[in-house]
Amino acid sequence: MYSMDIKRQFYTLILIIFSVFLFGTLGYELIEKWGFLDAVYMTTITLATIGYGETHPLSDTGRVFTIILIIGGLSVFSYGLLTITTMIAEGELQRLLRRGRMDKEIARLKEHYIVCGSGELGEHIIGELLQTKRPFVIVDKEINNISKFNNRELLYILGDAADDKALLEAGIKTAKGIFCCLPFDKDNLFVVLTARELNEEIRIVTKCVEDLSEQKFIRAGADKTVSTNRIGGLRMASEMVRPTAASFLDGMLRDKKGVRFEEIVIKEASKIAGKTILASGIYEETGASVVAIRSGTSEFLYNPRGSTVINKNDTLVVLGTVEQIKTMADLV
Repeated sequence: MYSMDIKRQFYTLILIIFSVFLFGTLGYELIEKWGFLDAVYMTTITLATIGYGETHPLSDTGRVFTIILIIGGLSVFSYGLLTITTMIAEGELQRLLRRGRMDKEIARLKEHYIVCGSGELGEHIIGELLQTKRPFVIVDKEINNISKFNNRELLYILGDAADDKALLEAGIKTAKGIFCCLPFDKDNLFVVLTARELNEEIRIVTKCVEDLSEQKFIRAGADKTVSTNRIGGLRMASEMVRPTAASFLDGMLRDKKGVRFEEIVIKEASKIAGKTILASGIYEETGASVVAIRSGTSEFLYNPRGSTVINKNDTLVVLGTVEQIKTMADLV
């Protein structure tokens, strides 16, 4: 990975500079029998080419050693300092420090999402996660794909999403879900297999280009496949035969207020479990609307009446802004 190469180069340069300095210090201590401070001082003024003069008179052997230190050590020492200075000037060191902070942030994440691939499809997924304020990590091999999100402090891992190491660095053990949106089915299939092996509970949604690949994805461990061709075809048909409804959904997704359909599960300890929709005060207290209810694996009950009872473990499909849905989640 690019960041790993920069980190390795930086630490190698530090090691080189330290080794040259240590070589000079030990040389003066052993050859001239000087104390540590005198040896350090002589090494410093020699490598810095300050020319203050010798700390103590040098023996012939000491002079030969000083020549070696100047010719060999000074070149290496200067190269190391120059390279580190260049890294600072070009922002490499800043990116390295940011990488360290990013790794710590990712390590603290729980119940987040992983987006594998930030191409055309991944870009829309990332936009939706940003809009709905959900934590996520991008995994992509190309830094250019991530750099296009200007002025956004996104968390990302540079690497192959099918690689165990990359997914582990992205926090797959504590992640809630993973999006597999690489260009080809075979690549997404490897990601599905790897993700399911690393986390048996994670929800996996994958892009599916070929219809024949759908069953392979399911057998590999995917929870849901999304056929981009099928979805695109249905959308085009909707634009033709029901343009107003299609415009409504389109406008909702682009609304700056973040109006969304969202699902909320009613836990056993929820204070609205056992109450009717009207008595729960959902609309009055949050402004969100309940558009459907699903009990377990049963069919959806659309447009439930105010007298409909909300039971524990029901899943409510609600419509509202991000803030309204957050308020409703707190109420539930």
